[in-house]
Parts: sequence; structure tokens; C-alpha cells
Amino acid sequence: MPKSAAIPAALPTETEVAAAADALRALEPLLSAENVLDMQLVSLTGGHRPISVPTLALRLLADVMNEIASGNAVKVVPIHAQLTTQEAADLLNVSRPHLVKLLEAGVIPHTRAGRHRRVKLADLIAFKQAREKSSQAAMDQLAAEAQTLGLGY
Repeated sequence: MPKSAAIPAALPTETEVAAAADALRALEPLLSAENVLDMQLVSLTGGHRPISVPTLALRLLADVMNEIASGNAVKVVPIHAQLTTQEAADLLNVSRPHLVKLLEAGVIPHTRAGRHRRVKLADLIAFKQAREKSSQAAMDQLAAEAQTLGLGY
């Protein structure tokens, strides 16, 4: 398990929410830049250091700041991370027994580490996206049928 996954997520304080909102407003104009930005880190003690920051990292930072500004806890996990069944179930917002059934049915790929199952985050994201796409298609079909039948939706 990556080190970042072992850090418990905590809800941000009101001060952190306000600081994240301010930081997000400052970051937004920088997000349309191409590839890499040359920036300066300036400390309150007067030190400064030039750095190059990939725009991809700034966009990720903006996503994190947006979540914190909304009062949400945030955890950064590498896409190749392997999750426990409980972590995977939490990510999909399902019970752990339901997730285990999906794993055993082969719906979501997994590996075993001894007696424990591990699920790649990338596989969970792919499953979640496919499930959302299927749900959206079903809702679109229901809406079209309601229109055809004149049900007023």
C-alpha cells in the first residue's frame, strides 16, 4: 500500500476551507498554460526558489483545492495502487460483501496476496466509468420512452 493511502483523511477546518478557496482562485488563471510553468516559491521568511511545475500537477492541485474548499477530505492515491476490498468498496460506495461478489464473479479483476484480495485502482475506475456510462444510457432510453409516450418528462 502506498504511503499516501496510509494517512487517514480528515475533514478540513474552516480556516483550511477558506485558504483552499483563495488558493483555487489564484490557481485558475494558470491552468490554461501549456505543459510546464516556470514559477517561484517564496517563503514568508524571504527565501525564494525557482521551480518548473507541470500544468498537469497544477490541475491536480486545483482539483484538490476545489474539494477542500467544498469541505471534503482528500486523499491522493497513485493510479497503480492496490487497494483492500474495504477501500475498494468505499470508493464504489458499495458494501464489502457486494464488492467481493463482483470480484469472485470476475466483473472486476483482482489479485490475491495470501488470503487477502487486492484490487487495482485503475480497474476500479474503469468499472465505475463503465457502470456510469451504462446508467446514463439507461436513463437516456427511459427519458426517450417517456417523451414518446407523452408522459410529460
